[in-house]
Amino acid sequence: MKFMLLLCGDPQTAPDLVDEAMSEDCHRWAEEVNARGALVTQGGLQPAESATTVEVRGGEVLLTDGPFAETKEQIGGYSVIECADIDEALELAAKHPWAKAGKIEVRPVW
Repeated sequence: MKFMLLLCGDPQTAPDLVDEAMSEDCHRWAEEVNARGALVTQGGLQPAESATTVEVRGGEVLLTDGPFAETKEQIGGYSVIECADIDEALELAAKHPWAKAGKIEVRPVW
């Protein structure tokens, strides 16, 4: 079963948290999860200000600069993992270094 881990945090404080040590810890986490055969893909996202929101209303495509949601916390990265069940996914999410700095939302993939 696939799960998406959404790495969320406050964009005002996240740059201070993402230092060389955090990056190394994240790489080690990815290597460990990959060694278990559970890592499908992962990546970081550019700041929410770089987003474009797409909507289609009445057949017309509407494009809006910036993120759709006006929230304090934003998604800064993601991992897709393949696990036996939600318990294993939560275990791996809890071991991710970002869980100590921000929040990780774990969602099953359809």
